[in-house]
Amino acid sequence: MTFNPQDIIQEVRAEFEMLLDFVTGEEAQAATADHIERDLFKRLLSLGAMLLLLFFATRSKNSSREPLQMEDGRKLPYHSEKKRPYFSIFGKVPFWRPYFYRTGMKGQYPLDAELSLGSDCYSDFFREMSEYLSVYVTYSKDAELLDRFFDLKLSTRVLQQLIAADAADVNTFYAQRPPPSPSQESEILVIQADGKGVPIVLEESAADPKVRLGKGEKRGHKKEAVVTSIYTIACLPRTPESVVASFFKQNRDVDTEKPPLKRPKPQNKHVWATLDGKDAALARLARQVEQRQGDHILHKAALCDGCEALQSRIETHFPDFSLILDFIHANEYLWKVATSLLGEKSERREGWVANRTLQMLSGKTEQVIAEFRALAQDGQCTRAQCERLTKTANYFERNLPYMDYPTYLAKGWPIASGVIEGACRHFVKDRFELSGMRWTQEGAENLLHLRAAAENGDWDAYHDYRKRQRHARLYNCPFPDHGSLEVPALSLPSCSQSYCEAPLAA
Repeated sequence: MTFNPQDIIQEVRAEFEMLLDFVTGEEAQAATADHIERDLFKRLLSLGAMLLLLFFATRSKNSSREPLQMEDGRKLPYHSEKKRPYFSIFGKVPFWRPYFYRTGMKGQYPLDAELSLGSDCYSDFFREMSEYLSVYVTYSKDAELLDRFFDLKLSTRVLQQLIAADAADVNTFYAQRPPPSPSQESEILVIQADGKGVPIVLEESAADPKVRLGKGEKRGHKKEAVVTSIYTIACLPRTPESVVASFFKQNRDVDTEKPPLKRPKPQNKHVWATLDGKDAALARLARQVEQRQGDHILHKAALCDGCEALQSRIETHFPDFSLILDFIHANEYLWKVATSLLGEKSERREGWVANRTLQMLSGKTEQVIAEFRALAQDGQCTRAQCERLTKTANYFERNLPYMDYPTYLAKGWPIASGVIEGACRHFVKDRFELSGMRWTQEGAENLLHLRAAAENGDWDAYHDYRKRQRHARLYNCPFPDHGSLEVPALSLPSCSQSYCEAPLAA
């Protein structure tokens, strides 16, 4: 492989001529579109590697070999050319750059700083692409996709190392971000919290590894990932009747039905998950709440399920928030009672639940509690039915302070924690509970951090911040911004232009 820029330019030109011949030559006239597209993709990757090498060779050739002036006044002379591997999306592209060294002084690679290269061989574009895949698919599937489409060989071990390194600055990234502008916010500040189990690997004794587990033993256990969210939303006053009608899909006659209320959307939603425990998760959420306070916030609502440990901590961390029991969780208890009393296939079940739901939303939960206790004590229910009735009555009774739904609805507050329920499912379960998955706590936490950056729409902003932080740690010089560097658009015809609509030749 040549490293002379002029030689590389000649090779690039020759390769490009071969590409033109490949798509216009005699063999192409008998080829299928699929064959051309697949082969062309591989050839373009190869051409990309050559062009990238040309870039490195040109920058290296134009780099000064004059002695470096150090901060202590000493000069570091040019020593030799040193090879550096660069693992890009085009493959491995090694290049040579000037090395400055003197006995007793630390060697320097000025071009590394100018190019803002990391301490390992992997390019930022490659690592961001591979990490983005890992955020949504397993490490093994990520490695398989890179191999299949880019012919890039990467072990799952290296993927985990890249994720660990690049997740390190996520917390500081969010800590230094300014809050959303009040003009982009709504009047209700909403926080939500819930937990979702992540399967964690149990450390096994090296002195006595078990080949076969005993009855009831498992190789792992679940650790709770506490998921939190914060957003603002506009008020939407509703009536208990309208909520029941919407929830149970009643009155769907399109000729007579009034247009449905336009639901406001959450503004500046931010989700997070951590395995560090409830207090750590809520302390971080409290810092976000403090940032988003202001005169534009007229109401504060906190939603969660009936977990006592979580409720008590929310009341401690957020004393000025109105704690609301998630309506969906409460409603689920009614469905379980109805199934126990009437059977899952009973035609009466939905109507029974709808009536009790309307009572609950109308502020008559105490009547529902009294009904359930009376049914449990009248001697006509089975033992299982009595247990279900009593459990639900106890749950409602304990949560009565958080079930003032008539007030919440009249004020236009949200009463369902759909945002956090969706986050628990999508943010945690869909990635961390795939078949056979077992995590170390550190490995899961690292991926949760990068997943948060992706899910919150901050992927590009975070990696720009990460690269700047890395540059500050590695080099004592300003980050090399590309400034006004623009990539000119290729003058290729678009598929909407007339040539795509031209008739076939007669």
